[in-house]
This record gives sequence, C-alpha cells and structure tokens, in this order.
Amino acid sequence: MCRRTRQIVSFALGARSDQTGRRLWNRVPWEYRQCLTYTDVWETWQNVLPEESHLAVGKETGETNHMEWWGNTLRQRLTRFVRKTLAFSKSEAFHHMVTKWFITEYKLHISHAWSASLIS
Repeated sequence: MCRRTRQIVSFALGARSDQTGRRLWNRVPWEYRQCLTYTDVWETWQNVLPEESHLAVGKETGETNHMEWWGNTLRQRLTRFVRKTLAFSKSEAFHHMVTKWFITEYKLHISHAWSASLIS
C-alpha cells in the first residue's frame, strides 16, 4: 500500500511463509521498491525485504495502522478470508479474482475521494 495515496500496489495470496512474502515483494513495482518500507515484526519480512530499505516497527508506532485497517476491512467485507464455508469456491483462482475485484473497487473509491478532496 502506498502510504501517501493508500492505493494497493500489489498483493499475493498464500500461507504466511517466506515463499508468499517473496512472491509479494517480486510483484511490487520497481519504483516502490526504492522507498522505505514499514512492516510489523513478522520474521518473513526480515528474511525477504532488503535490509537497507526495511524498517520493522511495533504497533505502538502507528506506522502500520493503515495496513492493519486494510486487513480488517478485507476480512470484514470478504468473509472468505475469515473462515471456510460452503458459500464460496475453494479455488485459489477464484480467491485471486475476488480479491483483485475488491482491490479495484477500493481503488476507484479512493481515487474518487482523492479527487473530491482536491476540488473542495
């Protein structure tokens, strides 16, 4: 997530593993890889992200609040990330499509809110 615009710049679905962390980092656009990256203190981030541009911080700093908020929003609106039920396909391809659709809708909402704030 871009700290300034709150736009999602990449995502990866999978287990909380180094492999998923690497897949996510490889999807981050080059321009964002040059920026300072704030994360929680999850060990995978220490293993995957470059030491020179990575800063692991605790929740008390407030530096990861926007990502905590995003994760909560995602779990509330897409219940498929909370528990397994019969209400959705268990196909990883469908999880990916639904997540991408949700992020697209979110980006449209954010861009309209950003535009409106510039006009007023």
